[in-house]
Amino acid sequence: MELTFAHWVYAIVTVSVIATMLFRRGVVLPVIIGTFFVAVIYKGSLIAGFQAVFNANLLAAKELFSIFLIISLMIALLNSLKDLGADKRLIGPIEKVMVNGHISYLVLMVTTYVISLFFWPTPAVPLICALLVPAAVRAGLPVMTAAMVIVIAGQGMALSSDYIMQVAPMLSAKAAGIDKAMVADKTLVLSVITGVLALSYVYVAHRKSIVKNGNLDSSSLNPEDAAFFGVANELAATAEESAEIIKRKNTWGKVFAVLVPLSMLGVMIYMFSTKLTGGTGFEGTDGAAFIGGVATLLLVLATVAFNRIHALDKISEHLTEGFVFAFRAMAPVIPIAGFFFMGSSDFTGTILSLDESAANPAFLFDMIQAGQAYIPENPFIAGFGLLIVGLITGLDGSGFSGLPLTGALSGALASGSHIDPSTLAAIGQMGAIWGGGTIVAWSSLVAVAGFLQLSPLELARKNFIPVVASLFIATLIAILIW
Repeated sequence: MELTFAHWVYAIVTVSVIATMLFRRGVVLPVIIGTFFVAVIYKGSLIAGFQAVFNANLLAAKELFSIFLIISLMIALLNSLKDLGADKRLIGPIEKVMVNGHISYLVLMVTTYVISLFFWPTPAVPLICALLVPAAVRAGLPVMTAAMVIVIAGQGMALSSDYIMQVAPMLSAKAAGIDKAMVADKTLVLSVITGVLALSYVYVAHRKSIVKNGNLDSSSLNPEDAAFFGVANELAATAEESAEIIKRKNTWGKVFAVLVPLSMLGVMIYMFSTKLTGGTGFEGTDGAAFIGGVATLLLVLATVAFNRIHALDKISEHLTEGFVFAFRAMAPVIPIAGFFFMGSSDFTGTILSLDESAANPAFLFDMIQAGQAYIPENPFIAGFGLLIVGLITGLDGSGFSGLPLTGALSGALASGSHIDPSTLAAIGQMGAIWGGGTIVAWSSLVAVAGFLQLSPLELARKNFIPVVASLFIATLIAILIW
């Protein structure tokens, strides 16, 4: 398709979005304005611009609603477990394993990763910081090291693959116009490689400050650790006082502390087994439907068991809280996705209200194809270029808002660079989420730093070298093997 003035406007807006992220500002405003002007210029109608803004947001909301729903259900389930006290019982046995600082490092890493895979890092952080970190600090793990482990294992390794809830792979795959399963599988491998490398670097760099014998008392802690430990003790005392108010949760808390992890483990094993046997039962949204249905029934059982007749009202509260959390976390993605969906011909017909017989423009793909003659056809340039773009988009502190851009670029660059689009999408997703969650101080790592009484800037600074170095190594591996 011949490039039009609308194509150039789309390109200018895309560059402005990246520049806006570099200055750590929100990109919702420029993408909405960009959607409006691209539509007005392409169709030559002011009315078409207003319609396109609405259509783009509506289309994005329809495409992404399954994502909002699964997040809402998982958060609602977590809140119902908090009512029962089952969240604390889930962690209790793990605390007993923390006999020294080195074992605490490993336990904190594995626990954070597993919990964050199922519940996302943001809701999992308060649980981990309140219940596990005090035990880890007393066993000899410095608070700063514990914070780095939580951020890298949770906001980095678990969230970048998002293999259970599959929000991130769905965003990347939809924008790239490819199968979600391939993106999910590759990001899982890359996330583990990056996470293991980064956490190994952190362990080696901090091993001298980790205590071997464990069981420290407050007088043995350094000032930074002692300050946190005092705060943690106060929070634990408050939790124990409120726990005595409700007696019923002592019984049902034990039941659901066993039932929920067994159910989720069963889901994970079954999903893995279908992949190993070559099944296709969890392509598309089927996997999200499976885990969402299990989470919903667990939510119902937990709410009824604890609240009895009041469950009729309480379950509505949990679902409302879940949807509020989901829309707060993901709402900005809708207009961003709407704009970058215009980069693909699969969506522009709906957004611009074009006739079915008309050739739909693909503003981003058309630009890439027109410029392919000037772009070196080199998988290394494409791969590391997508990683850098992903890291730049992550500067907004979210990571998810950049996935429509990295996904769209992956689909557009794949043919010219002779590399699979799912590989490029996985690399871009890694850069966006690791960049947005682990190395910028205004991201979700603020929750970890705040709870552990640390400086977010210092935490982000310490994460920078291990995270970025590990991402570059993982990207090189991806290009060589895929």
